Amino acid sequence: MRTVKQLWYGLGLVVALLLSLQWGQVAQAATSTNKSNNIGFSVAAKIPDNQLNKKNSFFDLKMTKGQSETLQTTVYNVTNQDIKVRTAIHTAYTNENGLIEYVTPTKTFDQSLNYKMSDLTTIQGAKTITIPANSSKVVSAKVQMPNRNFNGVILGGWYFKRVDQKVTSDVKGTMNVKNQYSYVIGLKYTVGQVPTPKLKLAKVTVGMSNYHRGIFPYLRNTSVVIVPNLKMATTITSKNSGKVVKTAKKSNVQLAPNSVYRYPMLTGKTKLQAGKYHLKMVVKNSDHKWVFEKDFTITAQAAKRVNEKSVDNSGINVIWFIVFGALGMLILVLLGLWLFFFIKKRRQNN
Repeated sequence: MRTVKQLWYGLGLVVALLLSLQWGQVAQAATSTNKSNNIGFSVAAKIPDNQLNKKNSFFDLKMTKGQSETLQTTVYNVTNQDIKVRTAIHTAYTNENGLIEYVTPTKTFDQSLNYKMSDLTTIQGAKTITIPANSSKVVSAKVQMPNRNFNGVILGGWYFKRVDQKVTSDVKGTMNVKNQYSYVIGLKYTVGQVPTPKLKLAKVTVGMSNYHRGIFPYLRNTSVVIVPNLKMATTITSKNSGKVVKTAKKSNVQLAPNSVYRYPMLTGKTKLQAGKYHLKMVVKNSDHKWVFEKDFTITAQAAKRVNEKSVDNSGINVIWFIVFGALGMLILVLLGLWLFFFIKKRRQNN
């Protein structure tokens, strides 16, 4: 009996150790990205004379039809070694958080977008540059505005990313953490008079965001202007029963010019149900207000497809799957050891 007690006591200690190690790894992963802010480089725009607001540190330029201009940015290396920095021009769009995205490029754009920032502005020379230790380099980009009249705003970002960093560890079988540092300098070209914003509700579909199921209204900004500080209130009603099946509110939404906002109305543990529905959405800021209403249908096939793939079906955190899996293996090992010593002791007594 003493052997059995010792085994279970040892089991308790190992379980406690597993739990402490597991949560220790989670804590380390959470803090590893905040260890150091030693980026090693910085960037600064050389503001030209056609800057609309001299207080802005990004390029906020007044442009005209057919205008050509060369923009310059200085990249500073504040380390004691040479570094490499990659640069690119991105076209701004609206991401699923309802914010204007300058960092991560997209391959799809709203059909109302006639001029991409990445087409009008091109990097001059190599896109990956080497900056000597404790020195700086000037990077240039050429702007060529279209030869046609239009009024509005073209928006994007000048992206800089350090590409010579190594991972923080080199231990086989572990997940190496790689810190990546980048800067974006905004590019905003204003031509003529800024038009009145126009929004449209394009469609309503079902799908997933990061493997979480939901209903997705597509709100389009078809105008060549930024639409800021929007508040959205949305209600979805079943056309069969007349009951409200989903409500959602969102504030501080920023829409990029000529972009579409795929608004994620996630349903969580509630599975999607096939049927006919009606959506009402009120969108407003301090200057404008829009009211949209649209009928849509969720087919049985679409509901089944999304429900089956959704991670919302699982009620147990992945961490606990790891802990319970390790615990199960440990119990099997300890039971095997106990059986071995039990049989060995019986043989000795016989």
